[in-house]
Parts: sequence; structure tokens; C-alpha cells
Amino acid sequence: MAVIENVPADIRSIDPKKPQPKHSFLGSILAWLVWPAICTLPIVLTLQGGTAYRNVFPAAWYDEAPVEHVLGALGVTDPRTVKPLGLILGLLAVAVGQFFTVIYHAMRRNAWLGACTRIQTQAREYSFSEGLKTHLSQPEGFVLLGGYLIFTWMLGWMPASYYSFAGGISWKHVAAQLLLQDFIQCLMHFGEHKISARIYQVSHKPHHRFTNPRLFDAFDGSLTDTVCMILVPLVIVARLVPANVWSYMTFGTLYANWLVMIHSEFAHPWDKVFQRLGLGTAADHHVHHKLFVFNFGHLFMYWDMVFGTYRDPKSYAGKQFSSGI
Repeated sequence: MAVIENVPADIRSIDPKKPQPKHSFLGSILAWLVWPAICTLPIVLTLQGGTAYRNVFPAAWYDEAPVEHVLGALGVTDPRTVKPLGLILGLLAVAVGQFFTVIYHAMRRNAWLGACTRIQTQAREYSFSEGLKTHLSQPEGFVLLGGYLIFTWMLGWMPASYYSFAGGISWKHVAAQLLLQDFIQCLMHFGEHKISARIYQVSHKPHHRFTNPRLFDAFDGSLTDTVCMILVPLVIVARLVPANVWSYMTFGTLYANWLVMIHSEFAHPWDKVFQRLGLGTAADHHVHHKLFVFNFGHLFMYWDMVFGTYRDPKSYAGKQFSSGI
């Protein structure tokens, strides 16, 4: 089993005389806490029966009933009539989720939660500061996606229910959004690979230069890729699932941070559970990056299982991938 010592991963040589950290049951349990941490903001603000936000924000700042904005001649509403609180909280929720995801990755990378198993046998060496800077500076992941969220909210393009603060988090709606988003994204992903070589070159090929991805590579691709695989599905899903602002917010932070974590160079403590449930793992996604023609789903492997394109990363253990993943 390939493990990481308590040293930065960009150090090539490892002193065999130094004791290696052991796998920690407590560390694995603590690692699971990153999932509720990712959802911290919507969970906290919907305590007290879904109304805790009323104790924080003036009633004039939000609407509890769905809001149908009137679009003008140009197909947009007057932004001055749109209350921005839901948008601000949504962006903040993703930022909080990213903070906890990065902290989690730093702790595992330095073996503070016990030893880690590298997914691929060959180490991808880099400094943490460089990786984080690269991740945060990607226009595809933050500028383009943030711009989409700002414009669709402030121009009144979101369905009426998404402006409603009433009702707390509907986990049924969150699950529906995640499933539909990933299904449509899977179809777009498959299309980018298969429709034509030209489409692949201008869309998804830049992301596939990473055959051994690291967590910080998640949003490093092309603008075309982000539009096709993320923004188009988001537009469709919003019109199919009548979520409120809290469910939309929870979906957004889970989706964004789950996409990041499936690019991790290390197997996660929850991977065995996720694989049994058909949920996407980092090892599943490494299969796609390494071999290109399998595992087109991201968050769920159901679509690949149905289409016959799923490959279990365990089948490559001891070869391209580490044993024990």
C-alpha cells in the first residue's frame, strides 16, 4: 500500500528510516466531518425549524414567498428590484465549503489524519502553495461560474421558488439537483469526447492533460468545457427542480466541493462506502483521467453502469493504481 509520510508531497526522496504514519480510525472519522462542514452556512441559517436566518437578517432583505420577477423588453428585470441576500449567501456558502475542503486536503496530505493511500503509483509532486494559488486563480471555476450565478440571480432569470427563503433545506430537492446535474453533465462529457475530435480539442482536451490529477486541478480546463459541462446543466436543472434558496445553496456547495474532491490524488476514507452506493470517488475519476474512455460520470457512477462505460479502479490496483484503493 502506498502511503505518504508526514512531509510535503513535493519532496522526492523519503527516508526509509523514518517511521511511517499509520492509518487512523479516529482520523478517518474526523475526515467524514468535511461533508457537514461544506454545508455549514445553509445548515446553521436554517436551524430553529428552518427560521434561524430571521434572527440574523432584517425581514426587508429577503422574501419568504416565491418571487416572479417581471422581465422587461430586453428579457431582464431591473436589478434594483432584486434582493441580493440569497445570492451573497450562496456564494459565501461555496467559499466556506472550499475553505473546509482545502483544510481537509492539507491535513490529509501531511498525514495529520493518519496515512493516506495515493491513487496512482507515481507521485505527482507539487508545493501546496502553488497548487492552492493555481486552483483559486482559475477563471473557469470561479470567475465564469460566479458570473453565471450573479447574472442569473440579479437579472431575474431564476425560477420564482429559488428566491424563497421559506421551508429550510429540502434534502429531496438537493438530491434531485445533484442527480440531474450529474446525469446531464455525464451526457455533455461523453459528447465532448465522442462527437468530433475538433469539439474535444477546444473543450475538454485541456483538462485531460492531467492524466494523474491532483485536487487543485478540478477547475483547470477551458471556458468551453465549463459552459458545456457545468453551466448548461445548471440552467436545465434549475427549471426541473423547484428548489428554494436553501436547497439551491446546499446543492451548490456540495456540487462544487465534491467535484474538487474527486480530483484528489489520495483515496478518501469514505471511498469504500461511496463505491458500494454507486457514488463517485477520486479513484473512479482517476480511471477516466488515466484511460479517457471510461467513467464519464462525476458524482454518480450509475450512468456509466447503465451505459457499460464503468470500470472499477480496483481492476487496475497493483498496475497503474496503488493496491488497497
